Amino acid sequence: MLRVAVVGSGPSGVYAAQGLVGQCEVPGVRVDVLDRLPTPYGLVRYGVAPDHEKIKSLQGNLRAVLEDDRVRFLGDVEVGGPRLSTGRLLELYHAVVYCVGAARDRPLGIPGEELAGVHSATEFVAWYSGHPDAAAGDFALARARSAVVVGAGNVAVDVVRLLARGAPELAPTDMPQQALGALAASGVRTVAMVARRGPSQARFTTKELRELGALPGVDALVDPAEAALDPAYAAGPDAAAELPAVARRNLEVLRGWALRGPGGARRRVVLRFYLRPVEVLGGPGGRVTGVRFERTVPDGPDAVTGTGVYEELEAQLVLRSVGYRGVPLPGLPFDPVTGTVPHAAGRVLRAGRASPGEYVAGWIKRGPTGVIGTNRPCAKETVSCLLQDAGALARRALPGDPLDALRAAGLRPVEWSGWLAVEAAEAELGRSLGRRSVKIPDRPGLLRAAGARPGPAPGTAAGGAAPG
Repeated sequence: MLRVAVVGSGPSGVYAAQGLVGQCEVPGVRVDVLDRLPTPYGLVRYGVAPDHEKIKSLQGNLRAVLEDDRVRFLGDVEVGGPRLSTGRLLELYHAVVYCVGAARDRPLGIPGEELAGVHSATEFVAWYSGHPDAAAGDFALARARSAVVVGAGNVAVDVVRLLARGAPELAPTDMPQQALGALAASGVRTVAMVARRGPSQARFTTKELRELGALPGVDALVDPAEAALDPAYAAGPDAAAELPAVARRNLEVLRGWALRGPGGARRRVVLRFYLRPVEVLGGPGGRVTGVRFERTVPDGPDAVTGTGVYEELEAQLVLRSVGYRGVPLPGLPFDPVTGTVPHAAGRVLRAGRASPGEYVAGWIKRGPTGVIGTNRPCAKETVSCLLQDAGALARRALPGDPLDALRAAGLRPVEWSGWLAVEAAEAELGRSLGRRSVKIPDRPGLLRAAGARPGPAPGTAAGGAAPG
């Protein structure tokens, strides 16, 4: 029997597990999928916007893998912590595949970034997604009138859309009640999404962009003069023919917005281009009041250069969305330049040599690139290498069922039955609030729901059912 641990239950981890148990030429494969959270699915549960139900439905595909008899989910297990080192984990399994993502956001690196009211998009997404590690609070939405989101990727579009949406549209989602209440009380009327480059270099998809233009009660605007700075935009549709298809379609959408102009809606979403943030501005009490930008101009195919001309945008809330980086896992080698674990086709490298039994997949392997589907071929490559090594790996004797060793170390893993209990508790919480299933946003509440900890029933204030 080949026993493998997969660390991380997001798409890359589950795709790795699927690839392992799907190999009939290696009989007797058993896979334990470990996660530091009590819940499975990773960024599909905690990173996909709650109003994107079609993408969130991918949970059904991941669920089918985790319910396979040869796969075991073990949540609330932190690898690299005091109770379970990476070295000890490798003693318990023939092989370990690390799929731990890229959890750290990139800072802007400008003065004033420490002011109250300046946050990463990662923090905001974690909050409205009910992530157990999310900071408590409401982002002072009730006092804000204008928000600035720095970045031009799909995450930036998500947070802009959630800030601009009305509460009635979000009520059918699984968003935690406290976050829903804070967004319902939001005073934000203008949301500016700002990019240092032009429309043809933006990294959002056309589907996401069109969603912004179709929000009820929201005007979606673009400054025609800024968009015209983009050589491809200014030259017209024919000149854009050589651009990638996504960029070409994005330009078509933005041209339509520029021609349409404002319609007098209560809220506005404004896309700004060729503006580079240089300073976050503050006022009394150390709170953000705005952002100073330098105007840029194109300088080659993908580069821009500053002009020395500055503009200030008012903001009581600033969210940065300029990329992610991997976080070192104690016991694993780490390249601080790339933010990844050194590897060769998924085999972890130590001092330039493949480390027997250690593998990586997902963002910690390749960096924060691609979409959810990109994780499938990435995991396939890693699994292929592991299976090539399987014969030698499986000859090593193991001490027994790893679950016994985890419990002996003081860990209390949440198994699949515990997760099903969480699902039932979240469905009941939703019914009690007149909504569909509603997420329990805190770890103690999740553990109580899973039956892993004693305490009040889910749905109390500790379980995230604060009125709002």
